[in-house]
Amino acid sequence: MTLTRFAPSPTGRLHLGNLRAALLNWLIARKAGGRFLLRLDDTDPVRSRPEYADAIREDLTWLGLTWDEAFRQSDRLARYEAAAERLRADGRLYPCWETPDELALKRRVLLSRGLPPIYDRAALDLTETERNALAESRPPHWRFKLDRERVEWRDMILGPRSVDAASVSDPVLIREDGQVLYTLASAVDDAETGVTDIVRGADHVTNTAAQIQIMRALGGEPPRFAHHSLLTGPEGEAFSKRADALSLGALREAGQEPMALLSLLARLGTSDPVVARAAPEDLLDGFELTRFGAAPTRLDPADLDPLTARILHEAPFAAVRPRLAALGIEGETAEPLWLAVRGNLSRLAEAADWAAICATGAPPKVDPEDAEFVAEALALLPPRPWGPTAWKDWTAAAKAASGRKGRALFQPLRRALTGRDHGPEMAALMPLMRGPLPTLPG
Repeated sequence: MTLTRFAPSPTGRLHLGNLRAALLNWLIARKAGGRFLLRLDDTDPVRSRPEYADAIREDLTWLGLTWDEAFRQSDRLARYEAAAERLRADGRLYPCWETPDELALKRRVLLSRGLPPIYDRAALDLTETERNALAESRPPHWRFKLDRERVEWRDMILGPRSVDAASVSDPVLIREDGQVLYTLASAVDDAETGVTDIVRGADHVTNTAAQIQIMRALGGEPPRFAHHSLLTGPEGEAFSKRADALSLGALREAGQEPMALLSLLARLGTSDPVVARAAPEDLLDGFELTRFGAAPTRLDPADLDPLTARILHEAPFAAVRPRLAALGIEGETAEPLWLAVRGNLSRLAEAADWAAICATGAPPKVDPEDAEFVAEALALLPPRPWGPTAWKDWTAAAKAASGRKGRALFQPLRRALTGRDHGPEMAALMPLMRGPLPTLPG
């Protein structure tokens, strides 16, 4: 069975870059009838925070990306230590005592010679006496001894890929303070939980070679990998610089619809048109991972605005009823109000403004040149309650009395009743208006 995972670190809020990986993994699992796993990579005890873990779950729930299983890496530390012991016993995990300054100096020397700045495995040449002396002075960090061979795999997006393990440093798997790092913990979890497919950013390509070797050293087989292109801003700038402003929490607070985000990211990086969808499951139609390209993908947050508007314009009342109730819009007038105003909304919260106008009225907007006409027209308003023909009847009477027509007729009357220059069809809105009639100054 297909099993994919989304494995964020709870060290901050999710942003659109994170969401892209989450969505692609979710779509693969759901299209195959498989399972989707949420794993919180929280082995960093200093930076990982419970409130961020809660926010991740909240954001995914808001988006409708449900998971079938969830766990935290901090609950599996014994599994990582068992794996580390196995690697030590097999001679694949070795202790090192260089300080960060010493490692930085080695890198600078190698670069000055035009050589790749990879670790020289000096720790493997230490005598037992030297190791014992260093162990008494400070704890070691632990590196995985790579087989210096070319690691090959067929990437589901990038195609055939390979990394020469001799060209990269033996990765640190455990820090001096005992913290298990991503490269080990992720490899252990992916192997033990049976993950079959992993989609992540192209910045992880080099990591893949090490993780493949670690999995095989532990007796497992690696899953299928896909590395999607990295996102950039609309001008090609590094997306990470915009990540805070584009956190999912910030976008939700700004009123963007969750399906606007998903609809955009499900097609971004393909040649397929972006179409506003109503539910995550609707994105499965036409989804193929092979349609995504390898080139950096530009994301303009402004593209979310028309998608949010389109989703609202087409949303049936049943889909938004609970959210309208949270805005105080409920009862027998809730559905006709929604049907009247949805076509003019750019954010759902704007429905509350129209509900207030209908309930309590709005200060009229009247230009001086229209004041006499509006005063005469208000005297021609049909009696309450206004029915479905109230706007037609009123404008016909005002036209007959004034001779006005077109915009000169309709616009001043709209502004007098709603205080707005634009808005929903008045024929649908006027029967919902229960507030006091507008009072003109003077």
